[in-house]
Amino acid sequence: MRILVLSINYWPDETGIAAFNTWRCEYLAARGHQVTICTAPPYYPEWRVPERYRGKLFQRETRNGVTILRSWMFVPQKPNAKTRILHEASFLASSFVRALCVGKPDLIFAVSPPLGLGLTAATLGRLWNVPFIFDVEDLQPDAAVELGMIKGQSIIRRLYQIESLAYRRAALVSTITEGMRERIVQKGIDPKKVVLFPPRADSSLYTLRDRFDGSAFREKHGLAGKLIVSHSGNMGVKQGLEVILEAAAKSREWEEIQYLFVGDGSMRTQLEAEARVRKLSNVRFLPLLDNDAFGQMLAATDIALITQQRVVSDIVFPSKTVTLLSAGCPVIASVNSGSEVARTVLRSGAGLVVEPENADVLLEAIQELAKSPETLARMSVQARNFAIESWHELYTLPRMEEQFVNCSKNWRLPSVKAASAD
Repeated sequence: MRILVLSINYWPDETGIAAFNTWRCEYLAARGHQVTICTAPPYYPEWRVPERYRGKLFQRETRNGVTILRSWMFVPQKPNAKTRILHEASFLASSFVRALCVGKPDLIFAVSPPLGLGLTAATLGRLWNVPFIFDVEDLQPDAAVELGMIKGQSIIRRLYQIESLAYRRAALVSTITEGMRERIVQKGIDPKKVVLFPPRADSSLYTLRDRFDGSAFREKHGLAGKLIVSHSGNMGVKQGLEVILEAAAKSREWEEIQYLFVGDGSMRTQLEAEARVRKLSNVRFLPLLDNDAFGQMLAATDIALITQQRVVSDIVFPSKTVTLLSAGCPVIASVNSGSEVARTVLRSGAGLVVEPENADVLLEAIQELAKSPETLARMSVQARNFAIESWHELYTLPRMEEQFVNCSKNWRLPSVKAASAD
């Protein structure tokens, strides 16, 4: 089967959607499918394009059987609502031109965000008379509204119109959690049309704590004897990371606790500046780490944090949740109690859920777990077991392939009457 994938994120970016896309595409290619992805140059989460990818309108690469077609896009140095619109619009335009040159596939798989790729897939699907699957990793319009990122009512209405059109035109709508699936169904989409493609865990993480004890990381960074409380991954608006700084300020006399921010993102500079102003010597920032160093960091982590703003519920499911549980990290989730993250942490037994944006209860939870190594050990085992049962590649990737094959085999060109109704 010839599969065309449309997504803004792919290898060599290693976090979030990029990692999921890479695993999916390479699995399908290994299964004998002809896979081509139209994507952007790597840029996330640093919001910076590496030197060898700069200044080129189009680029072509091949990796592990996947043809990678990159097209230029604008990458803002300081992303905000306006520059993000330009950022996504530039990719939508260039990737559409790039996709037109690929030739007719049997199936299109469009990954959102950006939401506009739903329109690209719908247009190409009509042009080539082929089905497309619309994969929703974030409910982008809901996130923009609930986080206050976009306030203009005309823009909000247009986003929801684009979302509705993409859902209606798609042969299937896929997403990663049951909570997100329910949200999509509540928008009037046939439940039979909305399927789950659970995230795939990195199976090498299952044995991480058997292979490493974290001592090398602790020694390198002068953290021997410390209780390491870490946040890793994207440092953006949705994460509401100020609560960690506030907890650090309230526990500055607890010399045994060390807070780590590992990664990058649009809020990192602001967080670092605030930590300096408040003279938080118990807070340290580390850059994105290579795989080995990142594994050592996870092995050394005593308590991993997942934080979100109060308004965030089922609009997103951070990929770090899968990573942390797979690595056996005990978790404290400072999130909305109705969110999929909260349900996952509680159902797995991997940690505690506390009220979001409340530094006092976050610190209380940290102190509670710090007093009980036995509880931390039990949570570690339960986290890893849950990840294996829920996100193992032997389950998630074959299920996705089956849906791809069935969608292509069973799809029928919409009637003229149905098409005009759209």
